[in-house]
Amino acid sequence: MRVIVVGAGEVGSNIADSLAHDHEVVVIDRDSDRVESITYSHDVLAIEGDGTSLETLEEAGIEKADMVIASTDIDETNVVVCGAAKAVTDPFTIARVKKTNLLRTWERSQEAFGVDFMVCTDLHTAEAIIDIAGLPGAHDVDSFANGLVRMAEFEVDTDSPVAGETVSQADRFESLTFAAILRDDDVIIPRGETVIEAGDAVVVIGSAESVRGFAGTLTPAPTLEDANEVVIVGGSEIGYQAARLFEEQGLEPRLVERDPERARELAERLPNTLVLESDATDIDFLVREHVDESDIVVAALDSDEKNLLVSLIADRIGVERTLGIVESGEYVDLFETVGIDVAINPRTVTAEEITRFTREKRAENLAMIESDRAEVLEIEVNRESLLCGNRIREVTNELPEGVVIGAITRDGELITPRGETVVELGDHVVVFVDTEVLDEVAAAL
Repeated sequence: MRVIVVGAGEVGSNIADSLAHDHEVVVIDRDSDRVESITYSHDVLAIEGDGTSLETLEEAGIEKADMVIASTDIDETNVVVCGAAKAVTDPFTIARVKKTNLLRTWERSQEAFGVDFMVCTDLHTAEAIIDIAGLPGAHDVDSFANGLVRMAEFEVDTDSPVAGETVSQADRFESLTFAAILRDDDVIIPRGETVIEAGDAVVVIGSAESVRGFAGTLTPAPTLEDANEVVIVGGSEIGYQAARLFEEQGLEPRLVERDPERARELAERLPNTLVLESDATDIDFLVREHVDESDIVVAALDSDEKNLLVSLIADRIGVERTLGIVESGEYVDLFETVGIDVAINPRTVTAEEITRFTREKRAENLAMIESDRAEVLEIEVNRESLLCGNRIREVTNELPEGVVIGAITRDGELITPRGETVVELGDHVVVFVDTEVLDEVAAAL
């Protein structure tokens, strides 16, 4: 495809990088420094200009474009870009927005904006918070096959019980598959004798119960079902959406918001959330309100530094687990090293969701691992698939290195794949694939 990406910030750059391998990508941005940077760092054509201008879009080849992705930091600009593109021709348009009310308006009248697909950063970030909070120790979580299959990525600490064990020793669950070990820059397809080292990231695929059980062997932290106290610090849109989603899970979270008017508004909109008007960096307040007894604290304030500070204070007073919003992608690893258990970057979440959507034509569902180092695909087996009617051990011999069959679902039942398992027509297969062999594997399966 010919894809035009408007906005060369963190979101646009990640999208362009992910798509450039398979498509002709043109990036538009007003900032000359960004244009110069992306020209040298990515295999794309970069143009300096205003993406809402028809002249700029025509310079980018809008007449031949199959897709336009508007990913600037301004919601209204992104909507206008999509409308302008539709005025010239009929590409598939994707708009990134932060405001949930824009998403709700679009859902009710999708043709009004000229937007074919809308991604709401704040809502997707809140959903990521809920997914990760529900699985202690996880840094990434995704569901497949209508929730029958769960994929999760876990960091292995030096004091983890699986550090130093072989995969065979660590695999104590019937319906769990160790799909990959991420070590430094390497993607390792594990065998039974592969040793799990401290510092590794382990990707597992299996039933929700088995993945949750494996999480329990790594950390004693409670799951959402066992959590007694969840505290959200910051009444931002992300904080509000997270509280709303926690309520949907049957929890009654507490939310701390400093601004009196915003606190009152949130109290009216969240019937099962206790809203506290206070400064969450006040350690006396936190102790007085027994925040130290919380299972999870979510830091959703308006700056990375404040979120780090809240997480450090929460950790100091004894909170089990801290999740923090980190807007600057370059801070994620640093903040996880010094004080946040899991740092969630809204821009990365958004870029992955948009990239995921552009690739779903080749799969029922997919998840991206570690900024596209690997993917987990859900594929419905047809007659042309290499899998159809064959045993898994026969198929794996014909596939390149970097592929693991993680799970199979058939007629609503989960099947744990083994070498002798025969894959049938219509099965849904969840596959881990190293990005380097993705095209070859997707064509074969």
